Amino acid sequence: MSLGYARETPGAHALGPQIDALTEAGVDPARIYTDVADRVRSADRRPGMNALLDYARAGDTTVVVGIDRLGRNIREVMAITRELAKRSIGLRSLREGIDTDDPAGAMVVGLLASLAELDDPSPGLSSSRPRTTTTHRQPASTVGRPRVLDDEQVLRAEQMRAAGESVPRIAQALGVSRATLYRTLAERRTVR
Repeated sequence: MSLGYARETPGAHALGPQIDALTEAGVDPARIYTDVADRVRSADRRPGMNALLDYARAGDTTVVVGIDRLGRNIREVMAITRELAKRSIGLRSLREGIDTDDPAGAMVVGLLASLAELDDPSPGLSSSRPRTTTTHRQPASTVGRPRVLDDEQVLRAEQMRAAGESVPRIAQALGVSRATLYRTLAERRTVR
């Protein structure tokens, strides 16, 4: 049986369009559970999700418009996904095209759950797992390999090309390959 779940977010995700999308996907409107936005941030303030979990049985499938509708943050989303998987309840997300009945969809959800567990270690692992600290790095000035030609050489190549010199001759004068020269000149044209 398909069970729908919709969660409202103030100003962004109204219930109406979510319910419409769920019914269009074949979910019986009587089996769509909803939660309305609430300022209180606790799991017990989600009566719709709690009702869905109480009603759902192994073999059922929970259908959501987007995976983000399962919770307010990654921890909530992953807690729900783990609970569904533990109880053999499928998950189908319309926007992302994830369906745990499909091997690829099951793999994606399993991977997400694994990553969430890495982010949320159990108490027994917290002391042995090194904590990472945030370091502030200076932004890199360039990405990738260092440029072969400096700005002065590129300017000289452009001037030579404008004067009618052939690319092979300019490349030889600058000591670079024709491919490097073509690429450098093309990059300069796209930057302008």
